[in-house]
Amino acid sequence: MSEIQPLNFPKADLRLKRKDSDVYVWCILRKKELICTPEEWVRQHVIHFLINDKNIPEGLIASEYSLEYNGLAKRADIVVFDRSQKPVLIVECKATTVPITEKTLQQIAQYNFKLNVDYLFLTNGLEHVFCSVDKETGKVMYLRDLPDGSSLL
Repeated sequence: MSEIQPLNFPKADLRLKRKDSDVYVWCILRKKELICTPEEWVRQHVIHFLINDKNIPEGLIASEYSLEYNGLAKRADIVVFDRSQKPVLIVECKATTVPITEKTLQQIAQYNFKLNVDYLFLTNGLEHVFCSVDKETGKVMYLRDLPDGSSLL
């Protein structure tokens, strides 16, 4: 990642390090340095947003969460669990150059067939889409904001 782009999130206290021509970012969840790709830049901002602004405990957030869908191994960017370890939120992160479209919503909806969460959050760092899911009808309703951790968990 050659240039760090400002995102539509509160300022995050990210630890960045340059090694040769690569920039690395410290992931507080995975406890390691990761190459700061445009998508990872967005993902790390989301993690800090969930912890610092939505008051979700670090221990209830998984990054790069593995799941299987139609016999294929997939990874949800971020999954948030409630205190009984039931998934409640899936976050799909895209690079700033990738628009949030119906295709992105379909991708996160596939993950939700497996995880059956209450909330979906799609972002490219600049544009955010928050949704709640009616588990009985499967209907997706768009929200103005993501509920705080006290309501999510």
